[in-house]
Amino acid sequence: MAVTNNNHIDLTNLELSIQISLSGHSFCVLDTNTKTIIELKAEKFSIKKTPSELLDAIKHLFNTETILKQVFKSINIIHVNDWSTIVPKPLFEESALADYLKFNTKILKTDFITFDEISANDSINVYVPFTNINNFIFDRFGSFTYNHFSTILIEQLLTFEKHSSTSKVYINTADATFEIIVLNKGKLLLYNTFEFHTKEDFIYYLLFTLEQLQLNPETIDVLFLGDIDEDNPLFKIAYKYIRNVSFGNRIDTYAFAEKPLHNHSYFTLLKSL
Repeated sequence: MAVTNNNHIDLTNLELSIQISLSGHSFCVLDTNTKTIIELKAEKFSIKKTPSELLDAIKHLFNTETILKQVFKSINIIHVNDWSTIVPKPLFEESALADYLKFNTKILKTDFITFDEISANDSINVYVPFTNINNFIFDRFGSFTYNHFSTILIEQLLTFEKHSSTSKVYINTADATFEIIVLNKGKLLLYNTFEFHTKEDFIYYLLFTLEQLQLNPETIDVLFLGDIDEDNPLFKIAYKYIRNVSFGNRIDTYAFAEKPLHNHSYFTLLKSL
């Protein structure tokens, strides 16, 4: 999704991508001349914010981070929330956006609903963005693009696995939620978001999903994405019940001024560029 205006903006060599959620935010800056990520930062909120509080936090971020005072060649906003649903493109009607969401998301009459196209599997991702953040970015910078994070996540994983001859389960982790993306021979079988409070909640949802899809924990490959390592309780409990547990890989196409600790973190942020 793109938002533009007619104001002239001098082009630079810098591209900004910023990922926002009620639980935190992260951003990166790409120098397109050297193909190097020159800045990569993240902040987790101690308490989940309201959309209004999130806007205050984003304003503070842009007012305090020196690099965000630059002029950018392009800006991409990634909206992270569970206010989304995927619709097969042949069944999609733009006039029915609210109807698609109302079955699994609590929406208000005043909510702005939009959509992304997931070209890799001919589907449409219908979602509610943080409109107040979009308005702030537009007022400050003018033209920008935005997507739901699941659009990037699904599109990239389908691209990675398009020649696969097996089934794989990807787990994208955050502080209190995680996404399950199940692929069968390069095709999307399931995408869902779960909220959890304990590692026992997490493994219940994961094993239940495997059971419902008739995927054998002894043979299925489960790959983790996100800010997670082998010492994380989620990884440990998954390893206890599932034989083949490992980490995904961004397969970076950029150099880094300071490389992230893991090749499976910042997946959607870095793949948005």
